[in-house]
Parts: sequence; structure tokens; C-alpha cells
Amino acid sequence: MWMTWKCAVMGLPFGGAKGGIAVDPTDLSTAEKERLTRRFTQELRDVLGPNHDIPAPDMGTDPQTMAWLMDAYSMQEGETVPGVVTGKPPIVGGSKGRTEAPGRSVAIITRAACDYYDRPLSEATIAIQGYGSVGANAARLLDEWGATIVAVSDVNGTMYDPAGINTHAVPSYDEEPNAVTEYADTVLSNDELFELDVDIFIPAAVGNVITEATADGIGADIVVEGANGPTTSTGDTILNERGVPVIPDILANAGGVTVSYFEWLQDINRRSWTLETVREELETEMVDAWNAVCVEYESRDVSWRDAAYIVALSRIADAHESRGLWP
Repeated sequence: MWMTWKCAVMGLPFGGAKGGIAVDPTDLSTAEKERLTRRFTQELRDVLGPNHDIPAPDMGTDPQTMAWLMDAYSMQEGETVPGVVTGKPPIVGGSKGRTEAPGRSVAIITRAACDYYDRPLSEATIAIQGYGSVGANAARLLDEWGATIVAVSDVNGTMYDPAGINTHAVPSYDEEPNAVTEYADTVLSNDELFELDVDIFIPAAVGNVITEATADGIGADIVVEGANGPTTSTGDTILNERGVPVIPDILANAGGVTVSYFEWLQDINRRSWTLETVREELETEMVDAWNAVCVEYESRDVSWRDAAYIVALSRIADAHESRGLWP
């Protein structure tokens, strides 16, 4: 459902689904992961296809996983079908900029939110939960744009520096697992991260972290959701009652599926884009989506999440009405 709404907010001609394998990939060898991915692809082959269901990366996967999936599907089809899956390495039909895209969109929307609330990004302090692909890419881009990243975390704890962290000097979880606390001079607990007095808090790790138990303690003025579903309904209600704006995941982290769409276009047309083109197109799509949500937010006196849902559901309803029903 969330993926359907996310695609609708971005104006993408995709629906939504989620699926995966209940396994810890860190417990598997590379050969085991490859065999598991290829068998999973074979089991799903009847429902996959560039015009049917197009998988994309999520937790526990990487570009190599997507390449195995593409190859396993293509071997059964008797031809190379790069458009069956996105998030592949560029050498086998992937899009430049795909890995960084969710974090990049979080940074773009964070910048837009700062502008909306008249908070210069150069004066903003930001704390980020999670320093994987989404969190690290968002942190580094916001750092480049002049924001002060005062805290980043992984499962072991939180690196904290009120003067600002050099995010490019701290390896992401993908680059060096568990590096955050090893590189930190000051380590806080992950509970303390939520309570930091900052302008913006970006939960970019896992779902269901802002809950009834933690929402009251959030010290940030604005929350921008980097992970999928980081805020429970109760947590959301508490933040709304406290007057803390929450920019929802279906808008903020939609860069991933948007560049997946770009990758699909490149694959079916057999023509790759430059990294500059991908970034320019992503910027345009994110700003357009932000502006559409802003219109509903301002005209209907609703939360940012409800405004995003209004944009998504209205577009889906209009599409159903235009297509009609088979009698």
C-alpha cells in the first residue's frame, strides 16, 4: 500500500508490493546469497517481468543481489532482460545514482522543509538515526550544502559532536560496518539520540522507532522520515499534538523508486543517462512532488502526512475514474 501511495505522490506509473526472504544476509556466504537469490527469482518468475512486477533493492540487498536476479530471470527467458529489476550495477543496465537516490531525496526534502519554515540550511542542526545507504548519503549531501550534522548512529550507539561531524570522514555502514562509534570521540546511547535539541531529526534506519514511548522525548523541531514507516500511528499523533511537523516517508525517501523508474526507462530504451541527468531529473521530480503536497497542506489545514496521502489517493482515484470498470 505504501509503495502504491509513494509512486502516486511522485507521479510514477508503478503500483506497489513488498516481498523478501526471512534471513540475515550477514550470516550467509556470498555463494549462499547468490543461490538463495537465484532460487527466489525462479520461484517468482511467473509474476516477474519488465511489464509485470519489477523488483527493486531494499534492506539486506545490494546491486549484486539485483544483478543475480536479472541474470537468473534472463537465463530462463533466453535473452537479457535488464528491465526486470532495478538497482543493478550500471555495467549490467543499472542507473548511475540509484544507490544514493533515497538519501539524496531525503536531503532535497529536508532542504525544502527548512526553506518552508524559514530555517536557513546553513544554520540548521541535524541528527540522523542510521548511517547506512539512506542516512549516510543524506548526511553527506546536507553537510555539503552547509547544514551541521551533530549526530549519526548505528546499532552500537550515536556519534555526537555539537560542532559538527565531518560526514565524509566517517564510513557508512555499507563501507565499514559499525564504524560510527569507533570513529567517535563522544558516544551517546541510541535513546539519547531521540532527545537531542536539534532543528531536524531524520530517522533513517528501520520502521517503528518513533512510538508512544519515544515521541514525547523527541527534541527536534522537525522530523523528516528517511526510513519506511519509522513513525507509528500513536507516535504520529503525539508529534502532531506537540506541533512537531513530520514530513512523511512516502515523499521524503521516494528518490529510490523514482530513480528505479529512471533505470527502467533506460533499460527498455537501451540508453543510459549520465549521473548529472539522473540528479537533475530527480531534483525536478522531488521539487514537483513537494510543491503538490504543499498545496494540499496549506489549503486543507492537515498534517504533512495527510497532505501526501491526499495527493496520492486523489491521483489514484482520478486514474480509476478515467479507466472505468470492466462491465
